[in-house]
Amino acid sequence: MSDSVSGAEPKENVLNQKLNLKTKLAYGAGDLGPAITANISVFFLLIFFTNVAGIPAGMAGSILLIGKIWDAVNDPVVGVLTDKTQSRRWGRRLPWLLYGAIPFGFFFFLQWVVPQFAVDRTAQMWGLFWYYVAIGVVSQVFYTVVNLPYTALTPELTQDYDERTSLNSFRFGFSIGGSVLSLILAQVIFSQISDRTSQYLVLGAVCGVISVLALYWCIFGIRDRVLAFEAKRAETHEPPSLPIGEQLKIVFSNRPFLFVIGIYLCSWLAVQLTASIIPYFVVNWMRLKESDVPPVLIGVQGTALLMLFVWGALSKRFGKKAVYFMGASVWIIAQLGLFFLQPGQIGLMYVLAIMAGIGVSTAYLIPWSMIPDVIELDELQTGQRREGIFYAFMVFLQKLGLALGLFLVGNALQTSGFKEAVPGQNALPIQPDSALQAIRFAVGPLPMIALICGLVLAYFYPLTREVHAEIMLKLSERKARGE
Repeated sequence: MSDSVSGAEPKENVLNQKLNLKTKLAYGAGDLGPAITANISVFFLLIFFTNVAGIPAGMAGSILLIGKIWDAVNDPVVGVLTDKTQSRRWGRRLPWLLYGAIPFGFFFFLQWVVPQFAVDRTAQMWGLFWYYVAIGVVSQVFYTVVNLPYTALTPELTQDYDERTSLNSFRFGFSIGGSVLSLILAQVIFSQISDRTSQYLVLGAVCGVISVLALYWCIFGIRDRVLAFEAKRAETHEPPSLPIGEQLKIVFSNRPFLFVIGIYLCSWLAVQLTASIIPYFVVNWMRLKESDVPPVLIGVQGTALLMLFVWGALSKRFGKKAVYFMGASVWIIAQLGLFFLQPGQIGLMYVLAIMAGIGVSTAYLIPWSMIPDVIELDELQTGQRREGIFYAFMVFLQKLGLALGLFLVGNALQTSGFKEAVPGQNALPIQPDSALQAIRFAVGPLPMIALICGLVLAYFYPLTREVHAEIMLKLSERKARGE
């Protein structure tokens, strides 16, 4: 992807300035669209397949897994291509957001359409299966096209250790804010429209439009800062680009990076397991209405949004590892409480949702604040900046965590005897005790195991603030020598 049209030259002092509020807001807006679409998919796509399209839970989980397996191919490929993209007008990353935004929103919307293929129940079910597989694969491609280059922009906007945490606070402020917004939209739409098929169709259309507009806000809001970085990068000498296989070898020889991806995978797996099962937990175990699901999720995501800025401030004082330990510990208690929660304990359910949100906030903030430090260590060791390939694996692991969560939940439900809905009927089937116990296990012990593994990895993570300061000093000395 290349664009030879030159734009206005950025001012020379752009990079010397601290990031202003306008730039931070624009950067944060770039995660609004991916967050809205990912959040709606995490919370509602599996239950949409089983309770609206009428697809068996195991088959529904397989649809989602197939789309994520494809990400094993397109994530690293897009990451490397963004590193190689040359555009004087837009830089390396922004062209991908510019041209991918509209297809990204459009194919997200198509995931919520329920086409009619045949009168026969079996033929209709398999027609829907292959439709959602195809749309899911294409949708994931465009999600990668806009989200992966976006995530690689953090180290190109600032090289300050603490300012990166601040920048990521804005990013995940929009991310969790987008999640909350999508849930509010779901609550409004579900309360105004009675037909389940129409509910999700309208929700998909509204969220798709918002996602596209937010991406364009990001593109034009950070363009000057990005182009200033690109101009500075062009003045420095970089060794010839290495083959992909050699790059992967170097990436995985970076010991701190292995810790970061382990922490992130464990944290995100816990998020996805909880998120995908909560709608079933509220409706089937707690015996509440479907319209009660969004308020519970808002309790989690709203708390996570507020805590982002608290954790950002605390990380400056105590460090990223300590903050992760604080948040994950509260989170583990919340998951344990959900497992023992009984129908009728509505107030306690909301208390546990708030406690979970306190921990979920650190799962968003801390691993993404660690990854730019890892990239600088790689630059010190190799002389090259390879943001794309590092962020490719972070995004891939996010999707892998999502896929594993949804696949495990879907197959666990089907194995336990979960009954999918009949398309066109509003009444949901009564679930057997075995399915209810599977729902409880997925909401409690499984996420707890993942979180405990994440805590062990965080304990041994080696890059402290002092180590990072030493890395940046050595990089500055190297650049001063013209190396």
